[in-house]
Amino acid sequence: MDTKSLRLFALAAEKLNISAAGRQLGMAPAVASAHLAKLERAMGAELLHRSTRKVALSLEGAEFLPYAEEILAQETAALAALGRGSPTATGTLRFAAPSTFSQLYIAPILPDFLERHPGVSLDLRLSDTPFDLIEGSFDLALRNTAISDSSLKGRKLADDKRILCAAPAYLDRHGTPQYPDDLAGHQLIGFMGQAPRPLAGQSGEEARFDPRQARCRLTVDDGNSQKVATVAGAGISANSLWSVHGELAEGSLVRVLPDYDVADQSALWLVYPKSNVLTAKVRVFIDFLLERIGRAPAWITS
Repeated sequence: MDTKSLRLFALAAEKLNISAAGRQLGMAPAVASAHLAKLERAMGAELLHRSTRKVALSLEGAEFLPYAEEILAQETAALAALGRGSPTATGTLRFAAPSTFSQLYIAPILPDFLERHPGVSLDLRLSDTPFDLIEGSFDLALRNTAISDSSLKGRKLADDKRILCAAPAYLDRHGTPQYPDDLAGHQLIGFMGQAPRPLAGQSGEEARFDPRQARCRLTVDDGNSQKVATVAGAGISANSLWSVHGELAEGSLVRVLPDYDVADQSALWLVYPKSNVLTAKVRVFIDFLLERIGRAPAWITS
């Protein structure tokens, strides 16, 4: 299908003026009319009603327009993937991400991104409770979990190693667990809606971190609040290394059961709906996050 004719049709539908759409594409009025007539013959339908006074989108044209726009967007994305076309990144990008990770790693680097790409605006939705990408009409999201939704595609940003930790003061009062079974006698901090965490020992031992089966008097839905409560001595919690590596280095938190890792196959993923075209604004933001965060994660290199 001739994408030049499709682009002309989309512009004419927007402007309701075939001559103006043609001029934008460098076509004389007669050439533009011929291109549209050829497209209509190929489609077997009149896409635009023409009269001496005005142009109007036909019913068939209104039904066809979204498909034409999708084909044009796919062409742009395909050229960008091959390093051709060099489409300028423009528009508003709707991005959903965990608030705790964003405060630590994304918010501080946003001025650099906005300076690099003056045509892009960011509409951020930050919460440790995941958003529905499709219902929320998000272009992109950061998920720190294993991807199980078949309607999503993604790029891995970084590993998301998770560990058990507690404050030294808590362990002084309640003792340090030596084996996973010892967790049943401790105050465990739960994260709202989270399933029990599988634990894997260095020699293949299997266990679980399950606050619901222990003394869980504190449940939170915000990762930073969980960390603050853990530092304050509220109990033992499962945390991402990116969240607590600073506290571990300074000694306000220590690992609990250091021979065991949380084995839930989670990672930090940049995900987007499979049905979405990877537009220039999404592509440049993904590349930026991979460059600034994924290439050398601070919680691993520091």
